[in-house]
Amino acid sequence: MRRTVRMASMALAVVAVGGGVAMWRSCGENEEATKLRTALVKRADLLATIGATGTVEPEELVDVGAQVAGQINSFGKDANGKTIDYGSVVDEGTVLAEIDDSLYAADVEASKAQLEQARAGIVRANADLVQMKAKLNQAQRDWDRAQKLGPSEALAPSAYDQYKANYEVAQANVTVSQAAIEQAKATLLQTQATLDRAQRNLSYCTIKSPVKGVIIDRRVNIGQTVVSSLNAPSLFLIAKDLRRIQVWVSVNEADIGNIHPGQAVTFTADAFPNHTFQGQVGKVRLNATMTQNVVTYTVEVTTDNSDGRLLPYLTANARFEVGRRQNVLAVLNAALRWWPKPDQIPPQYRDVTGPAGGEAHPTGIVWVEQDHSLRPIVVTTGLTDGTLTEVEGGDLAEDMHVVVGEQTPPGTAAAVGGGVSPFAPQPLRSR
Repeated sequence: MRRTVRMASMALAVVAVGGGVAMWRSCGENEEATKLRTALVKRADLLATIGATGTVEPEELVDVGAQVAGQINSFGKDANGKTIDYGSVVDEGTVLAEIDDSLYAADVEASKAQLEQARAGIVRANADLVQMKAKLNQAQRDWDRAQKLGPSEALAPSAYDQYKANYEVAQANVTVSQAAIEQAKATLLQTQATLDRAQRNLSYCTIKSPVKGVIIDRRVNIGQTVVSSLNAPSLFLIAKDLRRIQVWVSVNEADIGNIHPGQAVTFTADAFPNHTFQGQVGKVRLNATMTQNVVTYTVEVTTDNSDGRLLPYLTANARFEVGRRQNVLAVLNAALRWWPKPDQIPPQYRDVTGPAGGEAHPTGIVWVEQDHSLRPIVVTTGLTDGTLTEVEGGDLAEDMHVVVGEQTPPGTAAAVGGGVSPFAPQPLRSR
């Protein structure tokens, strides 16, 4: 029994060694089968952009509200003679809606009656003044005669005092009548103002368009009662000119430093996926917003919409042009990120350090094949469009081959995923 177990153990050991040798051979074959992928250094036109999303907005909107309360009786007619509705084209002064004006018309009539009463009050006050002046003249003459006679046997002292009092009362009555006239005039002005206000409220029952434009939104229906308070209720939203449109784009705070007025912008809309629209930055709003700890700024992009293709509130995918280079040497970004394995680096280049984190920096390194070996070239990087990066420096030239990665030919064990245990030690690769 012990001999059987010993023989089985020896057999397992032989199989394990054999498997290890086979695995080593397989790994060696895979290493030999691995080849480098290269790409040509070419001249290209590069365009660096910042992408963001936004919303198409009319350049100027007018919110038409109601300044009086009441029930909507009817809608007006647009420029085509149709009832006001969504998309109606209206001119300045076009009647949009009519509010029930019965109460306001009654207020106007009451104010007119009060105005006539105030005018009559002025007439009466003027008449009273004439009467008081006549009495003053009479009292003046009686008082003059009393003064000539003086207190004597011909004029009793009491009569003398009476004439004097009558004269002074008449003077006071004239003054009172003059004040009554001024009061009547003030009452007239007050009732006139009340009438003007009542007439203005009556005119507010007719909602008119303040501008020429297109109805974007109608927010009331016939029979609906609008209530005017501190904030006028919104009835219609009018776009003043849809030929002039804006795109309000939300730009991340990390990119806002590269945005400036006049900057060229291209954008697309989901409704027109095969068309690219042109625009430019008009304004960068300073009132940033924070959503889930992400700060964004709203950038206004102006564009021409003479053909009326862009509709309000479409979603736009915008790209801001940050930089442009023409006919410059460029390599794939992968060439600046790739770094050879330690055993692939020739001894004289072992002290060359690669880009930290595998990212492209203002100074980068690309590798080229030379005499069945690799040679690094230090380059200065420039503009990148996300795929290609502008490079210059060293002896890098057009049509040179730079390494961008490694490839395994089809049919090898590594390519088909067979022959190598996933638990076997894998070759180490720096960076």
